Amino acid sequence: MHMNRREFLQLLAVAAASGMALDSKSALAGKAPANFYDVPKHGNVSFLHFTDCHAQLLPVWFREPNVNLGVGDAVGKVPHIVGEQLLKKYGIKPGSAEAHAFTYLDFTEAARVYGKVGGFAHLKTLVDKMRAQRPGALLLDGGDTWQGSATSLWTNAQDMVDACIKLGVNIMTPHWESTFGAARVLEIVNKDFKNANVDFVAQNIVTNDFGDQVFKPYTIKEQNGIKIAVIGQAFPYTPIANPRWMVPDWSFGIRDDGMQKWVNDARANGAQVVVVLSHNGMDVDLKMASRVTGIDAIFGGHTHDGVPQPVQVKNAKGITLVTNAGSNSKFLGVMDFDVKNGRVASYKYRLLPVFSNLLPADKDMEAFIKQVRAPFESKLNETLAVTDDLLYRRGNFNGTWDQVIVDALMEVKGADAAFSPGFRWGTTLLPGDPITMERLMDQTAITYPQTTLTEMTGATIKTIMEDVCDNLFNADPYYQQGGDMVRVGGIEYTVAPNKKIGERISNMMLKGKPVEANKTYKVAGWAPVGEGVSGEPVWDVVAAYLRDKKTIKGVKLNTPKIVGIGKNNPGIADYDGSYS
Repeated sequence: MHMNRREFLQLLAVAAASGMALDSKSALAGKAPANFYDVPKHGNVSFLHFTDCHAQLLPVWFREPNVNLGVGDAVGKVPHIVGEQLLKKYGIKPGSAEAHAFTYLDFTEAARVYGKVGGFAHLKTLVDKMRAQRPGALLLDGGDTWQGSATSLWTNAQDMVDACIKLGVNIMTPHWESTFGAARVLEIVNKDFKNANVDFVAQNIVTNDFGDQVFKPYTIKEQNGIKIAVIGQAFPYTPIANPRWMVPDWSFGIRDDGMQKWVNDARANGAQVVVVLSHNGMDVDLKMASRVTGIDAIFGGHTHDGVPQPVQVKNAKGITLVTNAGSNSKFLGVMDFDVKNGRVASYKYRLLPVFSNLLPADKDMEAFIKQVRAPFESKLNETLAVTDDLLYRRGNFNGTWDQVIVDALMEVKGADAAFSPGFRWGTTLLPGDPITMERLMDQTAITYPQTTLTEMTGATIKTIMEDVCDNLFNADPYYQQGGDMVRVGGIEYTVAPNKKIGERISNMMLKGKPVEANKTYKVAGWAPVGEGVSGEPVWDVVAAYLRDKKTIKGVKLNTPKIVGIGKNNPGIADYDGSYS
């Protein structure tokens, strides 16, 4: 569904007239319907949850995916539903503020109407508003919090640690945090967090040698006289998706047996409510919820899925609610439980979009953010180029921002092809926006940013692509080990998500000729997980390219042809490549 600005504003007006949405004028004036952030308290135990903010302290644009394919049992099920199908499933009105928050639809127009999302000063206002009605509510941080911005990289995560303490975080579990190295993680946990009474929990991180817990597996808190346990589940594949040498003594994994053990332990210690703060990814959480009993809810992250309502998963002893709260401090999950006779009798859940136009900034947090950014402002604000296109990352295949990165790698490095990791983090730019150093760092700020140029045979290239594709599309969620598909520059290809490893990638073409198995090609890349790799940081390579180009326009997406997924798959819409 594509519409021009006039049609879009008409649709907004219609939606607004029905009382369900903001109209353009009130949105631009920063007025929500009086009840937009009214979430009456339900019951006697409450959790507030955000995840995957990727170190974004200021409001940003963030476009949700138009391709999020499920495989195996997950086909056409949450979270693999996008666009209009998602609106339909949850009864969200097209053109409404929620429609903009939860989908990519008419993104540029809607973004200009509703404004930016997230920002810790605005999130703080919302957290405080929810807490005012819910004394003792626990604020859960699902991880991927310390990484994703220039300032977090340049302050060695300190800006985010301080911001989260100011926000009032009670409990956290990690993923990208580990890329600052084990020593830095332990320093923060044992100093900053200990002094601020923040619990860092991860039942599935144990020592390589004797299997001892590195962190507390869970914590027990009391809320309104009710004992509740929060168990941590760190990203299970950290040493595979990220460099193992940064956490050499730690072992991760899913560890269902350990999870069951700690759930039982928490119940034995009097917990009437047991929840898991997870960085598994939603498909993994859904499977875990079917196998482990006694969990009331899983507050999930990693896959960046903004899911309006929990999925109810049946297991041998009851039902577990599985949630996922989006990314980029764009959402705050609010879960209320009514606990009666020692168990959860009912619940209410809202995933609230954080619209910075509609929530005043918390003054104290705003001042802190200004102060922490001050030494870096001139560097952050350097304009490298201007974009005429919508630049985004997120979706199973290349986004326009990813395309700019692979185009830059090929041009600057003189490569035939390029690979860029399928990271899900990275903010969005609207047409006409300047591409500043800060926005480039949003796509690239990692502790292992080296670029590489490697000679590879066509057979090796295919093996790498098959391997990453299996991480994404293995029918068993427990074998899905990372982000989206590797972003490919130079090589066009066909992908069959439902086939087996070794059979998903075909018709690989380079400049109109088939990629030959025994021929050698020059392939550029970045973010090597091996130790001791040298190379120019990716942001320097892309910055040079952007300064040279001055304007980015007509970005041609290298999207694969997708086969074997069916024409009406609700996980795909408005796709640039072809599919069947």
